[in-house]
Amino acid sequence: MLGGPSVAYRYNLVGVRVLLVSADPAVRETMALAVRGVRRILDPGQDVEFLQASDGVSGIARAWRDRPDVVVADEIASRAGAFALAKDLTGAVPPFEGRIVILLDRPQDRWLARWSGADAWFTKPVNPFELADAVAGFMTPGEKETA
Repeated sequence: MLGGPSVAYRYNLVGVRVLLVSADPAVRETMALAVRGVRRILDPGQDVEFLQASDGVSGIARAWRDRPDVVVADEIASRAGAFALAKDLTGAVPPFEGRIVILLDRPQDRWLARWSGADAWFTKPVNPFELADAVAGFMTPGEKETA
């Protein structure tokens, strides 16, 4: 857990907005299929809205512009990958309020995910139920620790 001041995590009452970042459209679609599992906990009238970016640079810009609740980034997101995206968003003043999940290619990269400030990370192939559960867990109103 990161130290420092905490900010209230905002909960989107109309649903959840998720930014998917990957250079590969097929990977973004797989991410979306997994994350759609959060619908089981949404209230009637709520849904999942997906935003997309094909690389870390556009993902950073999209995250600041559209303020998604959760960013799911593929480790191999060309032009500033997932680690740079997470470090940029979590290191800003004030920091990005959404949650960040990184999909790792190798388990040895867990330390990079931790260093970058990601809230969660999974090694590929990702269990879609675990990814959906992580996103669902972020949707619970509460506190987010920030650096």
